[in-house]
Amino acid sequence: MKTAVTGGTGFIGSHVVKKLLEQGRQVIIVADFARLGTENLENLGIKSSDVEFRKVDLTEYCQTQTALEGIDTVFHLAAVVGNLQFLHGTETAELLTLQRNLSIDTNVFRVCQEKGVKRLLYASSCAVYPMERQYGHEAVFVESDFTASNPDGGYGWSKLMAEMQLGWMNGIEIGIARIYSAYGQNEPIDEGRAHAIGDLTRKIILDTHGEIIVYGDGTQSRDFLYASDCADAFLRLEEKATTPPIIVNIGSGKPVSIGSVAEKLVAISGKHIKIRYDSSRPTGPVSRTADITHAKNILGWNPSVSIDDGLKMIFTWAKSKLEY
Repeated sequence: MKTAVTGGTGFIGSHVVKKLLEQGRQVIIVADFARLGTENLENLGIKSSDVEFRKVDLTEYCQTQTALEGIDTVFHLAAVVGNLQFLHGTETAELLTLQRNLSIDTNVFRVCQEKGVKRLLYASSCAVYPMERQYGHEAVFVESDFTASNPDGGYGWSKLMAEMQLGWMNGIEIGIARIYSAYGQNEPIDEGRAHAIGDLTRKIILDTHGEIIVYGDGTQSRDFLYASDCADAFLRLEEKATTPPIIVNIGSGKPVSIGSVAEKLVAISGKHIKIRYDSSRPTGPVSRTADITHAKNILGWNPSVSIDDGLKMIFTWAKSKLEY
């Protein structure tokens, strides 16, 4: 059985590839290697000889056709991703994110149907949930509460429209994972694309002034999930994929404040660093936490990496990348 992972050299994709290889699967990575390379695979101990590579621009339909030839199962994780500024900083950014992700998803879904792919697992996002509910503290989301309105910008709309397409597809077993704030080894830590934990980790490691700035007042919270737990949930979701699609929240189920994360990372670093909060900069949603009851009951899955252990692991990894 041939299994393709789109975006398999990316952050979560690389962890999914590792899990599949541990199961003895034949894995084909479908990705734009000019942009990502294979460093993330090497970071996880994956050799180039362990997988088959198919370089492709998934916004091109004909290339997508060729890349997914002979595939039985597709884990579709390829997407335009980034931090708050990268995805939502301007109307142009919103539009480009929406257009590119729509193009990628539409091509992959269309080819999966045409080629007779048996099973499709899709990386959706908590960004599909209504934004008006994300600007209050202690916002918890259940799959059944979903209403198709006001997602999080161009990125949220692209994920929502992908879910709509998948709901109309026949003849393929489909699993949709609404991923929350994944973090861990291989996540972007550069200033232009890093999310909260990657950004804070970089700031602390590179700090030479004894002070870091955290945007917001520190009380905004996220549902942080370590990448290996996220990948494990994906593989369990494959076993339960159905027609119509099964949809599950994939998160830790526990809100953690940004201020708490900053304090924990400073403690891990052993440095004497003052944390200064700046509420003048946009911080995105105040709170969004996954209700993971469905994932626990249906998938038999539960996250195994605590936030404390996860932060230690990403700090050690990021330090090895930044201090060379």
